[in-house]
Amino acid sequence: MLVGTWNLENLYRPGGPYGPRDKATYEAKLASLAATVNRLRPTLLGVQEVGDPAALDDLVQLLDGRCTATLSQYPDERGIRVGFLADVGVQVVADTAAFPEAVRPVQVDDGGRTVERAGRGVLAVHFSTRATWLTAAVCHLKSKLLGYPGGRFVPRDEGERARYATYALQRRAAEAATVRALADTLVGEDGRRERVAVLGDFNDEASAATTQILQGPPGSEIGTPGFDHADKGDAKRLWNVAPLIPEEQRYSRMHAGHRELIDHVFVSHELLGHVVRAGTGVPPGEGASPEPLPSVGADPQERRDAPGSDHAPVWIDLRP
Repeated sequence: MLVGTWNLENLYRPGGPYGPRDKATYEAKLASLAATVNRLRPTLLGVQEVGDPAALDDLVQLLDGRCTATLSQYPDERGIRVGFLADVGVQVVADTAAFPEAVRPVQVDDGGRTVERAGRGVLAVHFSTRATWLTAAVCHLKSKLLGYPGGRFVPRDEGERARYATYALQRRAAEAATVRALADTLVGEDGRRERVAVLGDFNDEASAATTQILQGPPGSEIGTPGFDHADKGDAKRLWNVAPLIPEEQRYSRMHAGHRELIDHVFVSHELLGHVVRAGTGVPPGEGASPEPLPSVGADPQERRDAPGSDHAPVWIDLRP
């Protein structure tokens, strides 16, 4: 059973301000995305950057077998939101964008504007079959690619760049706390009994402070000396499966020529014992791999008419 996450990169129907400029470009993008999903054959795939729900419906029509789409009701200002593609019936158990009660609004621009909710909602679903069950949450945290007043992607000076990087970091941290709060409710009092996955585009690497907010008490991360030793933190801890990904595959995006793993899958104690392998891209033996990831820059508009996605899927293979 494969469970994963994939940023579909600006999935809009053509004709709007963000999507492909023409039908042929749009159809090429859909075909590329569908080819990858069909090779993955996921039981549950968290998706990000769904700008137009109708475009996701178009993608579903190109997928093999039966597949359903479930979307968050909380898009950002561009209309993009998170969701799931599933070949099993799922039940929505949570859909929220509100910061935890104790987290105050954060500043987002030089004018002092603040926000008190995540840019995109965090969606959680549950499924249960005769063989297995799983609860999964998908998120998409604030990007590190910075925008400036007037629609600019280039700062006026280093001071402006530093300020807007700070605003983005504070917002991403508050959003990570939002995801962690939801994870606490999904894991419950003892994650040693609940099969929970938290996945999505965290827009930061595994060692980043914002990403590590999702982990429980430190000291037993995969690959550390404490990993094989049970402790009282196991009940709430989430493990990032990044160390299980083969080193040569351990990236999900190329930025300015550098490999980054910014899409992650976290699992609870109970689910960790069912992970057979983890990877990025298409699993070995599932057909030809997609085209190599493009290297992206600071202006997301440069890829408006590009096929496929600038992210690679990140996945885990689970035994029942």
